[in-house]
Amino acid sequence: MKNNVNIQRRKLLKFAGASAAALATFPGLINAKTMKVGSHASSDFKADVEISLTGEVKNVAIFRGPKTHVWKVVGKVLKGDKSAITNEESYLAPTIRLHKGQKVRIYLKNELPSATILHWHGLHVPAKMDGNPMYAIDNGETYVYEFEILNRAGTYWYHAHTHSLTAKHVYSGLAGFFIVSDDEEQALKLPRGEFDVPLVIQDRNFDQQNQLQYGGGMRMKMHGFLGDQILVNGTPEFELSIATRAYRLRLLNGSNSRIYKLAWDDGTPFKVIGTDGGLLERPETLPYITLAPAERREIWVDFSDRKVGTELTLRSSEFPSGGMGMMGGGMGGGMGMGGGMRGGRGGGMRGGQSHASEDFTVLKVRVSKKSSSNDVLPKRLSKVKALRLADAANSQSPRRIILSMRHMSALLNGRSYKMNDIREDEIVPVNTLQLMEFNNGFHGMGGGMMGMPHPMHLHGEQFQVVKREVRNKSGRGYTSVSEGFLDKGWKDTVLVMPGEKVTILKPFNDFTGIFMYHCHNLEHEDMGMMRDLLVK
Repeated sequence: MKNNVNIQRRKLLKFAGASAAALATFPGLINAKTMKVGSHASSDFKADVEISLTGEVKNVAIFRGPKTHVWKVVGKVLKGDKSAITNEESYLAPTIRLHKGQKVRIYLKNELPSATILHWHGLHVPAKMDGNPMYAIDNGETYVYEFEILNRAGTYWYHAHTHSLTAKHVYSGLAGFFIVSDDEEQALKLPRGEFDVPLVIQDRNFDQQNQLQYGGGMRMKMHGFLGDQILVNGTPEFELSIATRAYRLRLLNGSNSRIYKLAWDDGTPFKVIGTDGGLLERPETLPYITLAPAERREIWVDFSDRKVGTELTLRSSEFPSGGMGMMGGGMGGGMGMGGGMRGGRGGGMRGGQSHASEDFTVLKVRVSKKSSSNDVLPKRLSKVKALRLADAANSQSPRRIILSMRHMSALLNGRSYKMNDIREDEIVPVNTLQLMEFNNGFHGMGGGMMGMPHPMHLHGEQFQVVKREVRNKSGRGYTSVSEGFLDKGWKDTVLVMPGEKVTILKPFNDFTGIFMYHCHNLEHEDMGMMRDLLVK
């Protein structure tokens, strides 16, 4: 009995994530399972929509022949509008659609052979509802999320967030869209219904029996997983059939580590109308889109001048490493910058492991029918309140976060992730605006011999990018993708290139508790490139 008491005591302290003083201030930071956080619905929370999500082991048809063994989330609306979720036929989790101001209760039941938890990526929710790994539930358990949709309209998503297993769980299928609407957006004449198309891009490896393959040892962990098969919405060789009219395409990079340099094969520029945190103030024109893991872009594409039968290909263009480490355009051998798409499935795959990759097809668009719609892209899309440096609580002393890959470790300020390791500089006053810097080898800080891009994600409220500073703008790795950056509007993930420092303004409003920040190269995250912030 004494041993059991000691085990429980250790459990209580394991997830505290702060000093004794912080624990006294926030007793709710102790082990979630011991306190049964999220195990019951609150009687005083009046939900407009209730949803059941169940993680299950399933077999789904991806290719001809044997079905693929995946981990899939299956959903059901228990209360409210039945269109709030759409169960996808692929391995993807259901698409959730809600409106700003709605209150939602989500029951997550785990029927998987591993502990798991879901994180609502980009949503502003209370700490206990955010999907911190400390709240992971075991097989047979249920976690109850309750929160109000505070975000503006935008393309958000959700995915598994189990400590040291996030990459494998997301790769196995535990991820889906979370789309929010609001009154401002609905007042615009943007494409709706079948003309508003969410598209998640992912790369995967499959064996000859159509089974997912994941792994590659320490080299894969250091550089990030790169698959040799592109899937869009869980479908290989994806083709979108469209009419001669305007479409709203919502692009999500749902890959573990791959950066995409997206371009139309005929050179048509992109009209970008939204980023991670929703609509921009005005449309922005880009020659191509650089899309890092977890980033989103919403684009307006007008096909009205295309003839029926026309085909258009969205490709990921090659770009040189140029000091970018091993993460990027190459598809060779499932890893690295070198090589093309590896043989075995689909068209256009190429072998090779060390030479620069040729570009590859992401999806094809086929104009299949005429339409009489006369859509006009609005000149003004939304009102985006600009954050001001003068309002930052630390405007003269930014919080500096150094990104580094050294000694087989992925580190933030020289620290690897631990659940009980919040430091003094990781405590943030609630209801403040904070100036923060991500330094990836700028002025020689961080980076090291393993300098590579890091898509940095912060949980909680969206942030705004203040500036990028580059040690060497002439470096091929930077200039080959920099015209595809879009730092305007609200963001929750920002790509920090080798030799670069990115400065942001991040609000910490409304909620106290633990919120994470980490690299969204999921292999880096699982290696420890993740830390907690304690908001108090």
